[in-house]
Amino acid sequence: MSESPARPQAVPTVQIDNDRVKVTEWRFAPNAETGWHRHGMDYVVVPMTTGELLLETPEGEVRAPLTAGVSYTRGAGVEHNVINANAYEFVFVEIEVR
Repeated sequence: MSESPARPQAVPTVQIDNDRVKVTEWRFAPNAETGWHRHGMDYVVVPMTTGELLLETPEGEVRAPLTAGVSYTRGAGVEHNVINANAYEFVFVEIEVR
């Protein structure tokens, strides 16, 4: 479960980080990835772009079609590598709840 050296890295920009929430904008160039990580907090993702992300998970690859403005939530403990499967930049905002 190591990240691919051939892929560019997604760019996180922390917008808010306080004792209640952490809000991060993630920008992915085509084929960019987050690298493998495990979420330590429950979180909400708000896609700013419509497209498909590729999730590498311990159980295998999953394709996730996302629509701009249609949020989803996941619990703490999720482990994956998120990859932009589009030929264009993909952006989402992640809100982690402490």
